[in-house]
Amino acid sequence: MQKYKHMLQDREDAATRLIDIMPMQKLKEEEWNIVAVSKGGLELGSYIKDGLKNSLEILFLEAIMAPNNPECEVARVSETEEIVLNENLINAFDIQYDYIYGEAHRKHEEDILSHIYQYRKGQPFPSMQNQVVLLVDEGSETGTKFMTALKTVLAQKPKAVYIAVPVLPKDVLEVLETFVDDIFFLYDIDDYVETDLYYKNLEKIDDENIEKILEENR
Repeated sequence: MQKYKHMLQDREDAATRLIDIMPMQKLKEEEWNIVAVSKGGLELGSYIKDGLKNSLEILFLEAIMAPNNPECEVARVSETEEIVLNENLINAFDIQYDYIYGEAHRKHEEDILSHIYQYRKGQPFPSMQNQVVLLVDEGSETGTKFMTALKTVLAQKPKAVYIAVPVLPKDVLEVLETFVDDIFFLYDIDDYVETDLYYKNLEKIDDENIEKILEENR
């Protein structure tokens, strides 16, 4: 674990290094749609897109936590109300599915819709039908964000789906590989701790920066 600490300077450094291993000419020629699955992923995606005509969008997702443990994520919902469940945790904590679906609806109504109106002026997530999609994030601790995004995008019948992520757990990589055309990554780690550990500087993305990135790429 220690050898991986602060191996990336920041999101710009991570993007630069990802670009070195990505088929950038193919990305340009096929007009891949870059879709971030988090706010940090949006900044990372903006560095990957820098100067290109590819579209850049964010897919809004919200975590659903266990009723008696606000630190434990048991499911995640997307802005199209696709839900990915962690069946093992749900069963271990004996959580009722009514609770999960009720929380998913509440999160969608209270949080996701407000994000859509704030950052996208009320416009829905664009259709990815017959499009090539590149999902991006700054890291992946459990793979839940990517799995929820994949469920959302695959339901729209895209032409192809790729993932770009600087660092992720080895077991998550193995799962995600079965659902996408390819994954571009820098490090796959056995004993993954948390994404912050692998960056020297991982600043929080505020509302102003999100709006600026989306406005510049709209």
